[in-house]
Amino acid sequence: MNEHRVHQLFELSILFKGAHALIECIGGLALAFVNTSFIASLVNKLTQDELIEDPHDFIATHLKSFAEGFSVSRQNFYAFYLLSHGIVKVFLVIGLLKNKTWAYPASIVVLTLFITYQIYRFIETQSYGLIALTVFDVIVIALIWHEYRLLRRHGVLHP
Repeated sequence: MNEHRVHQLFELSILFKGAHALIECIGGLALAFVNTSFIASLVNKLTQDELIEDPHDFIATHLKSFAEGFSVSRQNFYAFYLLSHGIVKVFLVIGLLKNKTWAYPASIVVLTLFITYQIYRFIETQSYGLIALTVFDVIVIALIWHEYRLLRRHGVLHP
């Protein structure tokens, strides 16, 4: 694969990370300003027809169970978690897109920490979505490292 294609892949992966970060920020803000009874009511409304049709529907039953056990402390944790992750990633994505020297090693460290936490959560939850996210993060780290080495070699990084 030529350097131009690798660079395009790098930019695309960073844009995906940026979009994901914005979604996390929006989700965190929404959780911060919505009460738990509204969440339970919304999930009940969204799953009601499916559960009437199939009372054992995997997704609907899990969503309903999650909403019923969704406490204020859990809501606050998720709001903080999503908002803090989102803000950190937005900051890093902006730095990467502007070729800031600090953004490359910082992104690698932060994504490695996220991967560590995702693996820990996978062990607890067995959520394969976390594995997919972890694989994507590993690919992004490899692309960031490659881009960093290339930009350092050509002297185009900015302080």
